[in-house]
Amino acid sequence: MMRLGEVNGSPYIGVYCAASETLALAPDNVDERVVRELGEALGVPVLRIYVAGSIVVGSLVAMNSHGVVLTNFAEKHEIARFPKELRIGKMAEKHNAAGNNILANDHAAYVNPEVSRSTEMFLQDVLGVEVQAKAVAGIETVGSACIATNKGVVCHPRTSEDELREISAFFKVPAVVASLNYGMPIIGACAVANSKGAYVGARSTPIELGRLEDGLGLF
Repeated sequence: MMRLGEVNGSPYIGVYCAASETLALAPDNVDERVVRELGEALGVPVLRIYVAGSIVVGSLVAMNSHGVVLTNFAEKHEIARFPKELRIGKMAEKHNAAGNNILANDHAAYVNPEVSRSTEMFLQDVLGVEVQAKAVAGIETVGSACIATNKGVVCHPRTSEDELREISAFFKVPAVVASLNYGMPIIGACAVANSKGAYVGARSTPIELGRLEDGLGLF
């Protein structure tokens, strides 16, 4: 299912929310309608939470079905609210806005190429997938440049054909380009998705929605 929405009046859903195949996150101050629509679109329970005391949860958290990576500033009481079966880790790194700097599905992950090798290994342990330090379309904040699920990866419009082939092979799903929110190329900031659905910024056009739907296999 695909739903259009806003979080606190903003169409930049991916800044505020995060999602995996099993869980979605939304800031604790959002309207109940947003929580309901997000859960319906993705077919998963929604955890309302602050991270590091902030509402920009999507920028600070990266997750897949195996684990959750949070900014190093996440607090103990926030971490304690996550399901116990998930591996949880804090990104002790200068580039520690995990949601902006990590792109992951249940098969693989890219991370900002500026991170250390030890951070790559840490992410591999927490997320349970192979990790590569890689930019996409020249953008090092790969989590904001793309959206990845277990059915597809949708990337910044400047992503080259060679990059799309590499991404598809590494993440084990098709990869395409798109924009959202009426031409915004930083699409990871504009939506959250899993293999069941997507919650997308309300400014997105029908053409953009169609491209996202095709790219993520949401038929």
